[in-house]
Amino acid sequence: MASNDQKQQTTPKRHKLSHSDVTKLALRSLLNQSAFNYELMQGDGYALSMIPALKKIYGDDKKGLSEAIKANMAFINTNNYAAPLLLGLEASLEENGAPRSTIDGLRIALFGPLAGIGDSITWFTILPIVAGIAASFAKQGSLIGPIIFLAVYIALFFARIPIAHLGYSVGTKSIASIRANSGIVSHAASVLGCTVIGGLIATYVTMTVKLKIPVTATHSISLQKEFLDHIFPNILPLGYTFLLYWLIKKKHVSALWLIIITFIVALVCAWLGVL
Repeated sequence: MASNDQKQQTTPKRHKLSHSDVTKLALRSLLNQSAFNYELMQGDGYALSMIPALKKIYGDDKKGLSEAIKANMAFINTNNYAAPLLLGLEASLEENGAPRSTIDGLRIALFGPLAGIGDSITWFTILPIVAGIAASFAKQGSLIGPIIFLAVYIALFFARIPIAHLGYSVGTKSIASIRANSGIVSHAASVLGCTVIGGLIATYVTMTVKLKIPVTATHSISLQKEFLDHIFPNILPLGYTFLLYWLIKKKHVSALWLIIITFIVALVCAWLGVL
């Protein structure tokens, strides 16, 4: 009993967020793009959005707050209208003491799908359709066109608030299940996260060998199409990504230096006609 009481006294209490706190969190999601960079994408802005909520949740627990902020400063690239859902979900998990591995795993696993869903709904469906309707009115000299578009845009802006509350509510309701199955949730989130990262590698990393091996005077073999692609499509982007990961993880090379080195290698290889 004494050890349990001592554990309760030494374990910092986490505070609950109020309705207004979640609303403020939704509005702070506007900072998601505020520190965009090619190392973390929206990572710094995402952490900046979370800071006030994390400060209230952790209170005087400076160590826990520091670890939470550091964990949020990780690579993330999602739709800005869907980001409040992820922020609300993570805030609810933080205040209920979910394992750090579970929180980080869910963030990594969800930001990609939310980006695809959010972009499809906002940028490729709602806004283009409304813009087309508004443009037809504007061509006739009617003020209804710009008013309609502005009204829908403002509605999307404030939709962040109920979206954040939805994420917070989902996290609060599922915390018991997540705690009971934290190992399964973490593993599933990790698998999905790896799948998302794999998709990002195939999408963003492009390396094509332009070298050709002459066989006869009129025929040559393309190293890329007739050799590498037959063995393992996209093997070079995958291999280069793993090389950079190894340099960051094992050799602790700065991501900024790797970006500079990659830029130089790309220029040299392009000049030599290799890539």
